[in-house]
Amino acid sequence: MTRLGDLERAVMDVLWDSVPATSDGVTVREVADALAGRELAYTTVMTVLDRLAGKGMVQREREGRAWRYRAAASREAYIAQLMLDALDLGGSRDAALVRFARSVTGTEAEVLRAALAADAAAGSAASGELTDRVEAPTDRVVRPPVADEAADR
Repeated sequence: MTRLGDLERAVMDVLWDSVPATSDGVTVREVADALAGRELAYTTVMTVLDRLAGKGMVQREREGRAWRYRAAASREAYIAQLMLDALDLGGSRDAALVRFARSVTGTEAEVLRAALAADAAAGSAASGELTDRVEAPTDRVVRPPVADEAADR
């Protein structure tokens, strides 16, 4: 998955924060207005949205002469995919997962435990929060023993 630059991230934040998933999306003008503090040209925002569409980060639909944009996936799905991509950088995935599990706070560890318990109870390979990832291979899901190690802290 592509990492976002500063301006791309700002545009995606506007989409994630202001557009419900059921919405028809927002126009370039609406995004530019939301980024008014940055003093960006309309054409700059249009170019960023066009590039994000090319990367598959946003979906767009024609409405008259304008396009309406919305995020292709949730912010949580994007962040989860970044985390999974980081595991693919090399070395031992298990060691990286253990180190990550040991670095989370107690509250975060509880969230992981609850998600893994719900996953186990449902008998599925991915929890409801992770199923909206663009790719959801079952071999990428954190298994309970790793989360349990976070409790040893």
